[in-house]
Amino acid sequence: MPASRPIWKGQLRLSLVSIGVELYSATKPNAKPAFRQIHEPTGKHINYEKVVAGVGPLNKDEIMKGFEYEKGDYVLLTDDEIDAVKLETRKTLELTQFVAAAEIDPIYYDKPYFAVPSDKLAEDAFRVTRDALRQSQKVGLGQLALRGKEYLVAIKPTGTGLLLETLHYEAEIRKSDPFFSEISAKKADPDLLEVATALIDKKTAKFDAGVFKDHYQTALRELIARKLKAKGHKISTKEELPEHKPTGSNVVDLMAALKSSLEGGAAKKPAAKAAPRKNAS
Repeated sequence: MPASRPIWKGQLRLSLVSIGVELYSATKPNAKPAFRQIHEPTGKHINYEKVVAGVGPLNKDEIMKGFEYEKGDYVLLTDDEIDAVKLETRKTLELTQFVAAAEIDPIYYDKPYFAVPSDKLAEDAFRVTRDALRQSQKVGLGQLALRGKEYLVAIKPTGTGLLLETLHYEAEIRKSDPFFSEISAKKADPDLLEVATALIDKKTAKFDAGVFKDHYQTALRELIARKLKAKGHKISTKEELPEHKPTGSNVVDLMAALKSSLEGGAAKKPAAKAAPRKNAS
């Protein structure tokens, strides 16, 4: 298993089939150097105080969250009021719809996560789901309640595993018309189109992300290494390897469950209820 902690553990449900899975971030959190502002004379990092113009520094208990509904006008919310509408983290992610991968505009994709079976007992159902998605060239859609929020997610095969990607909701995406409205709908010149197409064909290759390097980040890390060496500092990296304890899973008759799901299933489950909300304290 990976040397990192899963951000979520639960059941991936495909109708009557439940598969124990774990989610891991697919991106490296420390891939790019991060900086803090430092007071040069003392070498200490700089803290920031919350202040109000004409009032000065504030106590923490004087601060509330405000939503600006009109310019300069706010509706104030307490932490308890906000907590009351947060969703409880759910341990089930149900795939409620399947669509062709090409139907999802890339603009909707947000963050990627690796989905892996939680233990050996979950692997058979996991493989069947993965291969069925690959064979049908479909993407599974569902909603995941996590950390108080609800995420729209897409599941698709990648290598021997599954990739879960969070998606933006429609309300989060800007309409393109205002940006493209002044671009002419006139077709490109046929001769120019032919040359451009030939150029694209000439430069077409299989995608390999390793071909592309971030030259700025490389130069930045080299600069940091030189500065450390000049000051006599040593560069060290430590990797924490937390113990992984596999969780149990119920053994299911996978073929029967899949067939029952396809046929409507005799043992239909009740419609899923909305995720319970936390009560205000």
